[in-house]
Amino acid sequence: MDSTYEPLSGASKTTRRILAGVAALAVAASAVVAGASMREANAAEAEAAAGASSSAINGFRSVGYFTQWGVYGRGYQVKQIDTSGVADELTHINYAFANIHHQNLECFEANKAQGEGPNGSDGAGDAWADYGMGYTAANSVSGAADTWDQPLAGSFNQLKQLKAKHPDLKVMMSIGGWTWSKNFSLAAATDASREKFVSSCVDMFIKGNLPVIDGRGGAGAAAGVFDGFDIDWEWPGSQNGNVGNHVDEVNDARNFKLLLAEFREQLDAVGAQTGKDYELSAFLPANPADIEDGGWNDPEIFESLDFGNVQGYDLHGAWDPALTGHQGNLYHDPADPREEARQFSADLAVKSYTDAGIAPAQLGLGLAMYGRGWTGASSSDAWGTATGAAPGQWEAGINDYDVIKNVGTGYYDAGLGAAWRHDGNTWWSYDNDQSVARKAQYIRSEGLGGAMWWDLSGDRSGALTGALWNVLGSGNPGPIEGGDPTDPTDPPTDPTDPPTDPTDPPEEACASAAWSASSTYVGGNTVSHGGHEWRAKWWTQGETPGTTGEWGVWQDLGAC
Repeated sequence: MDSTYEPLSGASKTTRRILAGVAALAVAASAVVAGASMREANAAEAEAAAGASSSAINGFRSVGYFTQWGVYGRGYQVKQIDTSGVADELTHINYAFANIHHQNLECFEANKAQGEGPNGSDGAGDAWADYGMGYTAANSVSGAADTWDQPLAGSFNQLKQLKAKHPDLKVMMSIGGWTWSKNFSLAAATDASREKFVSSCVDMFIKGNLPVIDGRGGAGAAAGVFDGFDIDWEWPGSQNGNVGNHVDEVNDARNFKLLLAEFREQLDAVGAQTGKDYELSAFLPANPADIEDGGWNDPEIFESLDFGNVQGYDLHGAWDPALTGHQGNLYHDPADPREEARQFSADLAVKSYTDAGIAPAQLGLGLAMYGRGWTGASSSDAWGTATGAAPGQWEAGINDYDVIKNVGTGYYDAGLGAAWRHDGNTWWSYDNDQSVARKAQYIRSEGLGGAMWWDLSGDRSGALTGALWNVLGSGNPGPIEGGDPTDPTDPPTDPTDPPTDPTDPPEEACASAAWSASSTYVGGNTVSHGGHEWRAKWWTQGETPGTTGEWGVWQDLGAC
């Protein structure tokens, strides 16, 4: 998931889920009696568990990754999540990443630079960024400068301050990532190693017992920062992870499921003492082969997970240097010339989980705040020839949304849910406001629990999170507890509006609110009318969608 990605390849939480899911379990039992499949029964039970999740906006989750290393060259600090307004459009922040020590197979903190290759990850960590770095009043969320003798500084303290300003925001410690998944298989291999590994992570990041490094840390120093864990093991049972990762193709899937159960058990035990409800999520692969190898689509793992976020990007990239193409297409592209096993789409990934009986509400769709690009691309069409990876600010073939959002000419295919840019030489596949709106409509139509972003530093103004909430943030609430059913700022329906034509498709089938002749809309607002979704290009009032052609204010996003 990090910037070095290679190609795809009181009561305990359990008790609370049982209480919250009684009605759904009754539905499941009835389904079995009526002859429905056990898969449907499992899905009903999973829906109940998903409904018990703690944080949502209008019934949807929005999860953003904040990178440990972003505070340096990128200059992206936690305060910017607050001042940009993005914090108001997030339910969870995943802090990327914690590493697993190669000797004791535990969570740890250290100041050791990352070396080259996977062996360079052994013992690597950045306690300075995590809790050592002092913040001035100007760059602190609270507006107060850190003192030399406080036990907790760095991004951990800034996240704690952010939570104080946004009490519904959850912060999760994400473990692994592309670079730091090397030792997951070893840590998950036995009952003893699983218990030891999880205990170390809970002790350090939930109980907050940080090692003292350069005067920072100590017992309980980070207590209250993290609300759970995000598991980013890339990839159990598969050789498609980073070169040098430990992989047990026979046993990883089983051990992965047991590892999640161990996390769930230990988090519940701490919650019984503190009265808090600690969450567990995971980053879910898109490649069907990786899904199968790791058992990611086994509904039983979602008895431990609160939710998972499906990789909806990195579907193609400049590891194929001579072929441009979509890295985040929502639907299959018939023009994709690659072999069938490599013709990926976000929808294919989602269906790999829901078809296996996993409740859609427990899934989030991953969206990209960056693009993948090629140089030497003469054609503006996808799947054209190229000569290599496009120059990138931090890595060849990759640039942030903020860097490429105005490059050349923008293109969007509503049928594919894919956006790209081309300047005559460089070709970039990325997410923009149009593709995000389309994917938000998909989240609604498929009953998904929300969205996830990699990573927050790529879109500093919040244009993309804003595009998501234009669709999800008001209207019918999503499947997760915690959202108001309607946005009180929504314009009221004008009673003088003409009655709906009874032959029109029902507006309630659309994700967006119905168009109103008396309402004012601005660029980016979406409405439904005539069975289609429409997006305003600029300010408008009284212009009926579909009556002014392609040059009018309303852009047709397609049938609902």
